[in-house]
Amino acid sequence: MTLTLGRDAALRRSRLGVRLAFLIPGMAIGVWTSRIPALKEGLGLGDGQLSLALLAIAAGALAGMQVVGRLVDRFGGARVTVPLAFAQAAVLPLPALMPSLASLAASLALFGAVHGMLDVAMNACAVEVERQWERPLMSSFHAVFSIGGFLGAALGGLSAHAGIGPAAAFAAVGVLLTALAVLTARRLPGGAPRPGTRPRPQSAADAPPGAGPDTGESGPGGRLGGVLLLGLLGFCCMIGEGASADWGSVYLREDLGSSPGFAAAAYAAFSIAMTAGRLAGDRLAARFGPVALVRCCGTLAGAGLASALLIGHPLAGVIGFGCFGAGLSCIVPQVFSAAGNRDPARAGQALARVASLGYLGFLTGPVLIGAASELLDLPRALAIPALLALFVALAAPAVRAPRH
Repeated sequence: MTLTLGRDAALRRSRLGVRLAFLIPGMAIGVWTSRIPALKEGLGLGDGQLSLALLAIAAGALAGMQVVGRLVDRFGGARVTVPLAFAQAAVLPLPALMPSLASLAASLALFGAVHGMLDVAMNACAVEVERQWERPLMSSFHAVFSIGGFLGAALGGLSAHAGIGPAAAFAAVGVLLTALAVLTARRLPGGAPRPGTRPRPQSAADAPPGAGPDTGESGPGGRLGGVLLLGLLGFCCMIGEGASADWGSVYLREDLGSSPGFAAAAYAAFSIAMTAGRLAGDRLAARFGPVALVRCCGTLAGAGLASALLIGHPLAGVIGFGCFGAGLSCIVPQVFSAAGNRDPARAGQALARVASLGYLGFLTGPVLIGAASELLDLPRALAIPALLALFVALAAPAVRAPRH
């Protein structure tokens, strides 16, 4: 009995540690984005110059993701996540201290590299803890990241309203993130991953991603091909996320003629539905299984957005983007979980590939929709992420990784 209680306490402590790890980068990116206008004004940057600086974040993140996978596989997710959590807090104030565009870009590249590396490492920790719990947990971890983004943006907005400069605001949030990193370090499991281990599912419905029946892809080539397919699914979903963030409100305002305030409700509905979906995602995955969940979510996302585009009314648009967010909410967590479980000995490298492709989709999504809208129009261009979501629904069996 004592051993059982001790194990349960250790599992709960590990789960809390992973949640804290996801909260840190969410808050960092939230407070950073909320103070971009102040930094732009302080350095006197034009839109083009700001775009170059923001591109440095993407370049740094993609570069960091390529490096961290092998480190995770060698030292374990926790041992890589903890120092990166402290590093995320340390690099947050740097952009606000830079005196020029070049130094700002350099600091943002470092910020992006730490953020991208932490993204992979904390997801590797999440896979390990999920395997120990023997039930789905990934969606709730990603929900915490979204909540962190809201909290960070709120802190940034409050600091702007109070007249506090970006440097002081980032430093204060950096201290808070350092405290969270200390709590994370005390709760994450310190051991290296155990390659080849996995839970024993109770049934096909509640089997976690990666514990499905043998698909004949257990060789190295099959694992690599499966990881790339998972990356493609993440790419498709993140195109939709990026497009919703940049083009949803524009569609309601310019194409449907809604008021500026109501147009903003499009992305608000998307974000709220995505967070709510992720909070419910673990229970849905445990009850219906990851394949059925991804299939239903992809159908909801694609059909919901496509229907709203066909109706062409502002209220339908808000509901459609809400359905789109709810549908996408559970897919990426299941993709990450499946990638980490395909080959536990190389979970870090698999997650790095999937995260890189997903991040690439998030970056290129707005550009793709913008280019398509020039050739067609914005409503037809927004049909692209709806079609990609339906493709994800068809490819849902990809989240059922082979046995080893």
